[in-house]
Amino acid sequence: MIFLSILILIVAIALPSINQNIRTILYVRISSIIFIYAGALAFNALYIQSIGSGIGIYSGLFQVTVISQLLDVFILLLGSFILIAWPSYSSKINAIDRISYAREYSLIVLFSSLGASLLVSSADLISMYLSIELQSFGVYILSTLYRNSESATSAGLKYFLLGSLSSCLILLGSGIIYTYSGLTHLESIYNLISVSTNTQILQGITLGIVIMIVGYLFKVSAAPLHNWAPDVYDDSPTIVTIWLAIMPKISILIFLLEIQSQIGNSILTIFSLSLKNVLLISSLLSLLIGTIVGLAQSRIKRLFAYSTISHIGFILLALAINTEQSIDSFLFYIIQYSLTNLNTFLILIGLAYILKNQSILESFQDIKYINELKGLFFNNPVLSLSLTICLFSMAGVPPLLGFFSKQFVLYSAMQSGYYFIGIIAILVSVISASYYLKIIKVLHTENKDIVEESNSHSPLSSIHSFMISTLTLFIIFFILKPSILLNSTQLLALSLFYY
Repeated sequence: MIFLSILILIVAIALPSINQNIRTILYVRISSIIFIYAGALAFNALYIQSIGSGIGIYSGLFQVTVISQLLDVFILLLGSFILIAWPSYSSKINAIDRISYAREYSLIVLFSSLGASLLVSSADLISMYLSIELQSFGVYILSTLYRNSESATSAGLKYFLLGSLSSCLILLGSGIIYTYSGLTHLESIYNLISVSTNTQILQGITLGIVIMIVGYLFKVSAAPLHNWAPDVYDDSPTIVTIWLAIMPKISILIFLLEIQSQIGNSILTIFSLSLKNVLLISSLLSLLIGTIVGLAQSRIKRLFAYSTISHIGFILLALAINTEQSIDSFLFYIIQYSLTNLNTFLILIGLAYILKNQSILESFQDIKYINELKGLFFNNPVLSLSLTICLFSMAGVPPLLGFFSKQFVLYSAMQSGYYFIGIIAILVSVISASYYLKIIKVLHTENKDIVEESNSHSPLSSIHSFMISTLTLFIIFFILKPSILLNSTQLLALSLFYY
């Protein structure tokens, strides 16, 4: 669906325009409309009667289900929200470069989203690998989008080299699975595992799955395969970091959920080296490293990178448990993580607008250090309070949205008997609150260099402001009507667990 919609943007790029500033916004706005249009098509497909049991397309390479379509809608809506944050001006970049960046960013984002959408529906090792590479190459190019920036180029090269290594692991694991099973269709592999009594075949498939999962853990920056994330997050422009932190992870985690729910239990009863053990070890290391190393960070995007690693630890813990309740908490955590991080980066971009407007911030759309936020509460209390709410939600302070996501994961862990890692998760959650409080303290510390903002001109667009206010209010008032989101995640968990 989104593939057909991309043609609209290609036509829009070919349209002549006199006003260069309008053309800069044109690409981003049309791309956002394409996301919404593709999301509407995906939602409309839910009315197909046979989709409940799944529809195989392209000779079974993809399996379209209710779950994949709903997640497609979520991914595409998130993509449209991110495009809204595209910078409207910059004195350091001329008009031609602004047009080039807007055009390239829009196209790359669309193709990367296409890969994410295909990965969620993948039902074959071949389509899985092609989808993840389509998504990954788009993200590699995004990291080097600002070619005049040496740090962005360095980040993109590092991401490309290490991402290629993870792709090699995924390809190696897929090759081992095919060598021992002679199959590439995932459902056929599931059936072979359930009926086969040949220990050598099962061991080979297990080895291939573990290697493939390690490659995917690399791509979602789970410890101990996380070293690339802080450098890439920090060196990339914020408008690119906002995409790296959210979009690639959703589709990969959902694909891991499908593998875990279908294969995990059948292999765990036979071998000690299993998918569950790999996920639990990675979850434990992610919780510890993301929290402890994050305490020493003074650069804000590196801190958020380690915060992401810590959140990935909670997500992997729910994924490893593999019960109906843990799948529900897994889906809920992904949704709240995506929305909270989206709002946080939208606010950072908004604060960068303000600092740039006052000639305090020199770099384009980029806040590097936590100290650059000093005193912004006295200059712009609304954005500062919104950022404070997002940080409290990430820390798990009740009654905000982030508290419930952590509570559900910890409850499912304790109920399933994972007491040790559950206690560790509680401790690191308390410890991690300190580096969120450090940002809040800086925000509310008076800074004499900050000048009063002029009320006659706001550097934020109305849509940007509306998105920040809507997401912030959702984080705050989720407790008043939680059934809207909880019923959806429970329905998805039931559908996936008993599928």
